[in-house]
Amino acid sequence: MPTNFTYSDAGVNRKQRHESKKHLKTLEATYSYSNHGSVMCLPYGNLFPVGSDTYLDLVIEGVGTKVLVAQLAGKYDTIGIDAVAMAVNDVIRSGAKPLAIADNIHAQASDPQLVKAWLEGVAKGATASECPVTSGEIGDVAEVIKGITDGIGFDMIVAALGRVFKQDVVSGKNIKPGDPIIGLRSSGLHSNGISFARKILFSQWGGKYKPFAVPDNLDRELVLEVLEPTEIYVKPFLKTAQAVEIKAAVHVTGDAYLKFNNILLASPKIGFEFNNFKPHAIFSLIRKTATELGYNVTGEEMFKTFNMGWGFAIIVNKTDTDKALSALEKAGVQPEQIGRVTDKQKIVIQYGNEKLVLA
Repeated sequence: MPTNFTYSDAGVNRKQRHESKKHLKTLEATYSYSNHGSVMCLPYGNLFPVGSDTYLDLVIEGVGTKVLVAQLAGKYDTIGIDAVAMAVNDVIRSGAKPLAIADNIHAQASDPQLVKAWLEGVAKGATASECPVTSGEIGDVAEVIKGITDGIGFDMIVAALGRVFKQDVVSGKNIKPGDPIIGLRSSGLHSNGISFARKILFSQWGGKYKPFAVPDNLDRELVLEVLEPTEIYVKPFLKTAQAVEIKAAVHVTGDAYLKFNNILLASPKIGFEFNNFKPHAIFSLIRKTATELGYNVTGEEMFKTFNMGWGFAIIVNKTDTDKALSALEKAGVQPEQIGRVTDKQKIVIQYGNEKLVLA
């Protein structure tokens, strides 16, 4: 019988991370230093006031082990897009408009050609977000950062600062059974579950394929497929927020569809049911390749790890469904209703012949 392959086998222990995050409460004592009023706690982060009705949302994010895929490909001009996307897509969850971006790159050495490529990606991401890059740092830390080959190793972090007025905050409150969940199409793997994907797909890490192989169900080299930049949802989200009330927004990143549990902090006694998925070919390739390697990847594990085709989601009033879909389409994304809110207090996913209960 095949051995189950999980995120823990890829080096990411979900239970340990969950326990570690409990220590974030240590930082709550610092909220008293807020100079203009109380910190507003939301399902996906906190806002701090800078006036009577104005809040700032500060997010810092990285791209994780996707930097290793960039090294494997020898292609460095898109990873900056991912770094910006991870930060600005998080900022908009509160309803905030990104105001400024700062990048931090730690590398074995600040090679001029690599720096040029890295910053080209950051600039592209900033352009897609219509947000300036106002500061940053590149540090040479050869004793800390190592490469996977003879190339230069690096890590990339981006912070984004956004502003939202009190009346426009997306709080996650007042969500009711029957409210639709609208998904925004992803561009592929994005920047989550990469450790899992690497260790199944690439021979460099014990998987099946050489980086520039073209598996049957892909139309380009595998390493380029995995390296496809994360979609940036800033402009369509903000335009849609002008058209309808957005009750909650979810960036489908780490922990994937388990991420919806956070909403229960603001709207308890609800659940979520998903029934519309159109995963990119890379997702089925991961599961198929795992089987060929003698592993079993369960449906539950796929939906706890990967975006499965939807990189961002919003929840609106049932009566606003068509209006929200229309606004998103006019903004240039591919939205679909992918599920609905229930009163079952669990996350249920209907995918093909599988009915999965995540929580």
